[in-house]
Amino acid sequence: MTIDVPATSANLGPGFDTLGLALNLTNHIIIKESNFISIAIKGEGSQKPKLKTNNQFVNIFYNFYIKLVGKRDSFRFEFHNNIPFSRGLGSSSAVIVAAIASAYKMAEVKLSRDAILNKALFYEPHPDNIAPAVHGGFTASLAIRGEKVATQKKEIPHYLKAVMVIPNKPMSTNQLRSKLPKTLSLQKAVFNISHTAVLTAAFFNEDWKMLRVASEDVIHQNSRMKVMKELFEVQKFALLNGSLMSTLSGSGSSFFNMVYEDDASYLKEKLKTRFPHFRVETYDFNNIGYKFGN
Repeated sequence: MTIDVPATSANLGPGFDTLGLALNLTNHIIIKESNFISIAIKGEGSQKPKLKTNNQFVNIFYNFYIKLVGKRDSFRFEFHNNIPFSRGLGSSSAVIVAAIASAYKMAEVKLSRDAILNKALFYEPHPDNIAPAVHGGFTASLAIRGEKVATQKKEIPHYLKAVMVIPNKPMSTNQLRSKLPKTLSLQKAVFNISHTAVLTAAFFNEDWKMLRVASEDVIHQNSRMKVMKELFEVQKFALLNGSLMSTLSGSGSSFFNMVYEDDASYLKEKLKTRFPHFRVETYDFNNIGYKFGN
């Protein structure tokens, strides 16, 4: 069997641990019956030997597969990784979702996408990345008592594109989370609540002119962007050159820009010229989530 699972961009400014969307940048995994367990990796992570000796996908896969079938069958796992590691593009969530979905598929046990998402919550307690990896599109999600995800999905129209700025340096989610404020003023809390509410409504109503103001944040972006100060200029420059919204992708270091299709090439070229040491890519949005092949 094969499975494709998309990259995701989370938070989208004010929607901390809540909002996310899926990009048409996918990891492709092939699983074959074998006489022994083996792992092959191409693309991202191919130069990391530890990923063959302690592979998160394989570990999670067998956690479920053995419980489902009662034995540890042998498989060959072939990973074609396109999602960069530690760049705020949901690489860990993609692994978690794909591993759980694959285990049920190989065990020939049907499970709904909502159930897959709920099981993924055990490994990733913040649903902002795992929800779009499962369902695709734009998602607004919350975890109920750490056991279940309540999510709302909106498909993103084809005339919108994502222009991603991907720095050559990673940023650690755990380290950056430690830099976040422990308490918030009522003013800042209301600011982010109101902006998250309007941003979500703008996506569902396809009112794209609202994205720029609604995507502002006062809780997490500034403290994270200070680690790589060029990101402030990336955001400012993108908004001046056609981006409907420009937000730190997850905890970084990538930056997400949403644009109309007709403006995508212009913005990409402007960003590449202005930030030649960063990778700049244009992606369609993924409205499906993970997808099985033959």
